[in-house]
Amino acid sequence: MNGLLIVDKPKGMTSQQVVGRVRKLLGIKKIGHTGTLDPQVDGVLPLCIGNATRVAEYMLHHNKGYVGEVTFGYSTDTQDSSGEIVDRVDAVNLTEDLVRSAFSGFLGEIEQTPPAYSAVKVNGKRAYDLARRGEKVELTPRRVTIYSLKILEMRLQPPFPRVRFAIECSKGTYVRTFCHDLGQSIGIPAHMSALTRTKSGPFTIQAAHSLEQIEQLSGNGQIGQILLPTSVAVQEFPMYAVNEQQIRRVLNGMQMTFPLQDNRLAQDDRIRIEDRFGQLLAIYRVVQIDGQSVHCKPEKVFKE
Repeated sequence: MNGLLIVDKPKGMTSQQVVGRVRKLLGIKKIGHTGTLDPQVDGVLPLCIGNATRVAEYMLHHNKGYVGEVTFGYSTDTQDSSGEIVDRVDAVNLTEDLVRSAFSGFLGEIEQTPPAYSAVKVNGKRAYDLARRGEKVELTPRRVTIYSLKILEMRLQPPFPRVRFAIECSKGTYVRTFCHDLGQSIGIPAHMSALTRTKSGPFTIQAAHSLEQIEQLSGNGQIGQILLPTSVAVQEFPMYAVNEQQIRRVLNGMQMTFPLQDNRLAQDDRIRIEDRFGQLLAIYRVVQIDGQSVHCKPEKVFKE
């Protein structure tokens, strides 16, 4: 069994626990997820099954979409509702104009320091392990991009005003850090009080399946109905279809030459190679563009 399974992860489970549950349901060991969701966060969690695990690295760079909630009035050491309160004010008075102005300041490329309670590695160790042991964690700021930011609802009544929002952002963006920094920009402590991932690359919450649905379909032998082909994970790469003779060369990992189909292709770009039925055979990397031809070498070959 090979392909992608888009799970609607429930709250209260780690991403790895979801993998373990699906592994038992499908009776397959080779399963991996493509981007950790914290236990208190629900939503889209793409799983790679079988040889699809080999495309997981390409999926990690996908943009993400979320619906979240920020609560003003106190901040926590984890920057979300699971942590210990580290700063608090007795009364918060916010206006819609002030909130909208603060949100607008985070659009585009911004600098963000990951939270101490995160999976970022420090000298080979996870930051959250160091933080839980009470060690001081200093992380380097990084550049991330917030592509869209929309306020969905404002409940600004004291003592703890809340704002629901939709955000689309680049890989590596911490939404809880955005909530914390948003409060800092206003001068009021804040934290992320809820978060749902609604999108990961091309995969949306509408196409995700609950663990209960997966269990039912698996028990009925119908899991193939919701399993997506591996090629969907790399659909942003230009596609070249090959004939039967070329298939043999591709699966043997030989260099290939194709007619140039896309003038936007450049050296080091990746292409995907499929058979006439749409099955992904390989990922190749462009080594040279010569006149009207594309010369490329294999990066990953997918043999059954």
